[in-house]
Amino acid sequence: MPWTRRHIRPRRMAALASVTALTLAVSTSAGTGRLAPRTPTAAGPVSLARSDTHDACLISGGPTVQMSEGLPTPGGYSRSTGTVRALTLMVDFSDAPGSGTARGRFREFFPQTREWFRTSSYGRLDYRPETPITDWLRMPRSFRSYGIERGAPFDPGYRRLVQDIVAAADPRVDFRSYDFLNVLITPNAGPSALDTVLSVTFAGNTDAPVADGVPVANASFVYSRQDDGSGSYARTGYRVLPHENGHVFGLPDLYTQAGGGAVGHWDIMSEDWGADNDLLGWHKWKLGWLDTAQVGCVTARGTSEYTLTPLARPGLGTKLLFVPLGIRSGYAIELRTRAGNDEAVCRPGVLVYRVDANVDTGRGPVTVYDAQRDSGGCTRSPNVHAELSDAPFTAGEEFRDLGRGVRVRVIGADSEGNWRVSVTRR
Repeated sequence: MPWTRRHIRPRRMAALASVTALTLAVSTSAGTGRLAPRTPTAAGPVSLARSDTHDACLISGGPTVQMSEGLPTPGGYSRSTGTVRALTLMVDFSDAPGSGTARGRFREFFPQTREWFRTSSYGRLDYRPETPITDWLRMPRSFRSYGIERGAPFDPGYRRLVQDIVAAADPRVDFRSYDFLNVLITPNAGPSALDTVLSVTFAGNTDAPVADGVPVANASFVYSRQDDGSGSYARTGYRVLPHENGHVFGLPDLYTQAGGGAVGHWDIMSEDWGADNDLLGWHKWKLGWLDTAQVGCVTARGTSEYTLTPLARPGLGTKLLFVPLGIRSGYAIELRTRAGNDEAVCRPGVLVYRVDANVDTGRGPVTVYDAQRDSGGCTRSPNVHAELSDAPFTAGEEFRDLGRGVRVRVIGADSEGNWRVSVTRR
């Protein structure tokens, strides 16, 4: 049966126990969660920036992993560099007529989403939202008739919805002209996002309905509003869309069924509420936003020293180190500071995390290690996983994997805001 990816975000993150300490010893076992196999697709994302010296760091998932952290990203997803055109339609229903104006709904997400991607990609992604239909696009059926609820599969409800969107948009929209589809549902259709999260993305869907000769294979649907009454929604609520669009570029979910405790606020694919946050350096390499000159593949045995430049800072310099543990996983090392999209960083420093390409989306493919175990964190935002907010390692602190013989020691920062680290491989 052709594969479609279902994406469901939890209402709020569960509090999980931290798994690391100042001097950290970790297990070397890997998770084995698997889902149904993914059907290969045709068109692919931009080619990964790589060289022969980086081949050992191009980890890959097994054949049963649907949406993997592996490099390069398989075909079927949207391009993630250069100019991409996002067809953006505002949709309502007879039993849920448009709340406010369609233009108002559009402005909840733009130009903020475009600016977020511009900043995160260092200008390498020119994201262009296009709205050939500026009014509410009325569906021929009631919202209730589609049977859309949390966890709803693509068939039959979403298939009918996509077919009806295509029919209603014709002939005003030529679907061949766009890279992916954003559907902004009127917020009064379905429950509040604080009660049940319906926002979903179907990415790399080879079984999608065809419009103008092309499949609507990458489509994000956004419902309701993540408004908790704190007044922050107007500033941060748009970020549900960059999260969903991350999937059309081939990025997996980093939270698990238990919540966002494995990665916290260090990647928008883990948490997309609260104060602003960026993507992990691994994801930026995966998306083609980092060059090989900015990524160090650490394969040599012994101890080597490196200078890390802040991930948020545009320009040259090493942004990411990766220590492969085999063909499926490895440790990533990067410098996170309060700059760019990383508004919520309350403890700058060196972030260490494990990437496992053999763990599927939503099952914890990335684990951030906490330099301040059981501290409660340093953030005051009620919508951020607090425990991991102070996870980065600072001068004099180190991460250790005793089983693998890997050690990362932070030496200190220089006057320009770069940080020196040493990496040891046994």
